[in-house]
Amino acid sequence: MHLAVASRVRAESPPEANSVAPTAWSALSADEQKALGRYREKWNSMPAEQQQRLVRGTRRWLAMTPEQRQKAQQRYARWKQLTPEQREMARNRWHKYRELPPDQQARVRENYHRFKKLTPEQRQRLRERWQNASPQERQRMLERRRQRMERRQAPG
Repeated sequence: MHLAVASRVRAESPPEANSVAPTAWSALSADEQKALGRYREKWNSMPAEQQQRLVRGTRRWLAMTPEQRQKAQQRYARWKQLTPEQREMARNRWHKYRELPPDQQARVRENYHRFKKLTPEQRQRLRERWQNASPQERQRMLERRRQRMERRQAPG
């Protein structure tokens, strides 16, 4: 399960310099060794960058509550079911999201949560409406949405 976390850490982390020092197996805590046990035999032959990604992911996993771990396991199970193309699309979307300024990231999160609150039928109708819209209609939809958001945020 911690592999999902390690994958996410890899997606979030900037490429590391080649100057990362290897981590000795004995330097890991007992909990870290237990979580990373399947890597014990090949640990010393792994690139230091891979060791560091696994250690960061494991530490994040160990710091999670049981509820957070369950959620991470569910996300990882969904990730495994994606096709390679879908995974690549998800990675690209994630990278685009991370490049947004914080205020735009917040807006994306708000819209996502608003979308998740819709009933399944409402979500499906919205998806169909978007998919059937021309590029110009989509642009108008986005512009109207942006204007509504600005009016809500305007002091009044």
